[in-house]
Amino acid sequence: MSRKHRNHKLEEQITHQKNASELNLECQQLIDQDMEIVAKQALRNNKTFTTLNLSMNQIGEKGMQYLVDVLRTNTTLTTLDLSNNQIGDNGVQYLVDALLNNSTLTKMNLVDNQISSTGAKSLADLIRTNKKLNNLEFYNNLIGDAGAQHLAIALQNNTTLPTIDLSNNQIGDLGAQYFADVLRNNKTLTTLNIIDNHVGDIGVQHLADALKNNTTLITLDLSVNSIGTVGAQHLAETLRDNKSLTKLILKHNNIGDTGTQHLTDALRTNKTLKILDLQYNGITAVGAQYFIDILQQNTTLSTLDLQYNKIADNVIQKTNDLLKKHDGENKKNDSNSLIMTCTMLL
Repeated sequence: MSRKHRNHKLEEQITHQKNASELNLECQQLIDQDMEIVAKQALRNNKTFTTLNLSMNQIGEKGMQYLVDVLRTNTTLTTLDLSNNQIGDNGVQYLVDALLNNSTLTKMNLVDNQISSTGAKSLADLIRTNKKLNNLEFYNNLIGDAGAQHLAIALQNNTTLPTIDLSNNQIGDLGAQYFADVLRNNKTLTTLNIIDNHVGDIGVQHLADALKNNTTLITLDLSVNSIGTVGAQHLAETLRDNKSLTKLILKHNNIGDTGTQHLTDALRTNKTLKILDLQYNGITAVGAQYFIDILQQNTTLSTLDLQYNKIADNVIQKTNDLLKKHDGENKKNDSNSLIMTCTMLL
């Protein structure tokens, strides 16, 4: 007969926090067997914990089996953080099976858990069925274009998730095309992050075309996606028509001066965009001048970040002069702030 697994430190932590609403077990080197203790003492016997933080441990699919047995019947927990573990696709499947009919959990974090397209398919089933989950984080995984397709289909008519973060998930232009379909149909999504993928100019075209008639997305982050002049042109065309997007982040791309010209041309008529981030885009004084010119007439843009480009001091001075002018004109309405502290890249 095998000896029952014990972890005295873990048991003491649970006991010490037993009257709190959050049980924080972050970065405790917990293993699968420890989840049996958590399941029994923290989830089955305790009715005060509404948040369980198990991030940055060593929990795999076996550990998930211990947890899900209790999650099926738990009616207290509203937030579950499993980020930075190794639950994988099987662990996700166990979790989804337990939560399909759960009416309590509203927030779940599965960031960095070695989840592939198979796990994404399981999550898609959860998104379709569970009507309480309004915050699901799963960036830094391995879902790829196939996983993006599963999620996109499930999100077409979803009414509970306002934010989707697909950052660092090996998604290419095909995956972007799937999410363009989401933007055409979903009326709940307000924030879409696809940072550090392989969207490129082709993927941007799909997203930009869908955004022309989208009326709900407020924030789009396409940083680190090899977007060049052509991609910037597609986004510029969207900015001429879109009336909802207020924040566009394009850091670490290859937009350059020509791409900047496309964007500034669109800003002549756009009255919605308030924040534009173009850090690390190879923009020179030529591109900065386009912004200086357009800011003479566009008073909607409140934050422009051109840090870490190739912009000389004399151009920065011109922008500072423009800032002073804006400050004087907009004191009654929170004067515009233009971030132009640019690093010289020689």
